[in-house]
Amino acid sequence: MNEELLTPAWYVLHVKSRFENVVNEGLVQKSIDAFLPKIRVRSKRRDRRKMIDVPMFPGYLFVRTNLEPRHHLEIVKVVGAVRLIGNRTGPPVPVPEDVISSLKIMVASSESVTTGTRFKKGDRVMVMAGPFVGVVGVFSQYRGKGRVMVNIDILGQFAAVEVDAEDVEPLPKNIS
Repeated sequence: MNEELLTPAWYVLHVKSRFENVVNEGLVQKSIDAFLPKIRVRSKRRDRRKMIDVPMFPGYLFVRTNLEPRHHLEIVKVVGAVRLIGNRTGPPVPVPEDVISSLKIMVASSESVTTGTRFKKGDRVMVMAGPFVGVVGVFSQYRGKGRVMVNIDILGQFAAVEVDAEDVEPLPKNIS
């Protein structure tokens, strides 16, 4: 086996939706070095206005291991784990140490951390709360301070509204 694959490194582990904490706890119980970066956000539930910790990268966490087959197997056997991320034809791709160190510093800070690829220009979205609830449109741009622009195209023209980013949810690709 390639010597480079037997050197411990950080890898991205894809997990089932909303299983990040379960997988993290399962890895820690097996004494496997895992890192689940979380950020503090305001709860989206209407009946609550409190701050909660959520995964910075939903569906993913980081695990430090060498790729020795028995270690790899122990990782993917954890309930909720899917696979280590890499190229389809090759082995999993390691994450540089400095990236993990930077993430740990960001998470340890009391400052607000914003993550960014929730919406891409052109994504179909629906406003789920606020004065424009029910509006279906196309994500246009981030406006800063938690605001986004949503465009509605009709008759060759468009109307745009600016809403809180947390009030907007992406629509599945197969819904028109």
